[in-house]
Amino acid sequence: MSASELAAAVAQALDVDAEAFHAQAREEAESLKEEVRSGTFDNTEAIVGMELELYAVDDQTDALRRVPRQLLELVGFEKELGLHNAEMQTSPVPLNSHGLAAQRHELKSSLMPAQERLGTEGIRLVSDGMWTVPPTGETAREYLCDAVEEDGIRIGTNMSDSVRYHTMANTDYPSAFELDAPHVSLRAESVMPEALITSIQPHYQIPHAPDLPEYFSYALRVAGPVLALGVNAPFFPPDLYDDAPDEEIVDDAHMENRIGVFESVLNPPEDDPTPPKVCFPPDFETVEEVIDDIVEDDTIVPMDLQSGTRFDDGFVHLRHKHGSYWRWVRPVFEGATRSAANARIEFRPLPAQPTVDDAIAFEALFAGLMESLPKLEHPIQSQDWETAEDNFYAAAEDGLRADIEWITADGETTTATDEIYGELFELAREGLELHGLSTEEAHEYIRPLRERADRRLTPARWKHEYVRQRVEEKVPLAEAIWGMQSAYIRHQRETLLDGSFVDWLE
Repeated sequence: MSASELAAAVAQALDVDAEAFHAQAREEAESLKEEVRSGTFDNTEAIVGMELELYAVDDQTDALRRVPRQLLELVGFEKELGLHNAEMQTSPVPLNSHGLAAQRHELKSSLMPAQERLGTEGIRLVSDGMWTVPPTGETAREYLCDAVEEDGIRIGTNMSDSVRYHTMANTDYPSAFELDAPHVSLRAESVMPEALITSIQPHYQIPHAPDLPEYFSYALRVAGPVLALGVNAPFFPPDLYDDAPDEEIVDDAHMENRIGVFESVLNPPEDDPTPPKVCFPPDFETVEEVIDDIVEDDTIVPMDLQSGTRFDDGFVHLRHKHGSYWRWVRPVFEGATRSAANARIEFRPLPAQPTVDDAIAFEALFAGLMESLPKLEHPIQSQDWETAEDNFYAAAEDGLRADIEWITADGETTTATDEIYGELFELAREGLELHGLSTEEAHEYIRPLRERADRRLTPARWKHEYVRQRVEEKVPLAEAIWGMQSAYIRHQRETLLDGSFVDWLE
């Protein structure tokens, strides 16, 4: 799509009657509530799925690379925000030993030929929380901020030609479009700075849709401890740092900057009264409250939509609203057919992981916890919401060194890391065994994460220690960060499909 065609499509989107759009969404929400109450969105068993985002680099230099759109389609991946991004989704499957194995094999069977085909063009896909080496001949600031104006419409030069992404930069919604992190500041004219980050998103479909609020409350309370295990984005591209001593930048680094990037780019500035859209969500008493919260959330880009042939096209305006309902734990209602209709929880705070097995470990951990916690009526559900939120942001900042508070099965409050993760892993194992996995199988899926907890070493901490040591040796920060990135990609080349992060530590 040319810049003029894209600008025309954005201008057309901006002309949509927002009030009519919202009225239609509210009407659809009432129909959705009826369908949920009637059992349409129930499942006979728990279902799991996964989204995996990657970025592309030059296979020789590790510098960020744009992926030709036709080539991306050829290897079966979907477009994401930036021209360097690629995304894949696994097919939803029942939570059992065969289902988890199928998830693992689907990711590997898609990634292997994609890497081989892209390799002929000198491109490699990387699974990582944040890229740090900009394209050759460009700075990260230039790449993220480059934009043109066409017929009064701002177009981000390095963004995919999605009308929705570009319309976000031209609406009245006051997204800040900025980075706000220790020693980092950047202001752009589009959502493009969000393209720094990539994620994995495990999904868990609720067997009985009206029970979603109960499962959701447990998901919020495990969010902090689970995120602390997965942190993988402590550093930005070096040219984005302000003028500060290298040692100070390293000392003040957060372990998971993806959280702050998503919030500071897409939310309004702190002095704006508009409620933030990217946030830790509240508890809900009923599934109707969940649907109402989606309906009342600000829609950045209302669109003129027509119902199609999918079952959930009967809720097409509500589904569109949901696309910008950016919560770190997100409820979803959808289904291409009535029989496939489902209510699920998307666990969204996790950055992309070093290997496929690491990603599957988080899917197994989250699914196992979603199975065991409600069945056991675990007392962690009584934890104050404010404590769960504090745990979450503490985990983003300090990873496994964060002060996280947990309530044990005995009702005792603890901040002891070994006690917290010892119980989490056992609860996940019990949940997986409830779905037919053997004790050995359950342990094997979770093992890569148990090793992280035992060693107190996450991918982010591995990166941070690498850079810290080089800076202490008087290596310039930029050189230290790029050396770390090269080491990360080198290790991943050997283990992405057949190994885990803990293999890097041998």
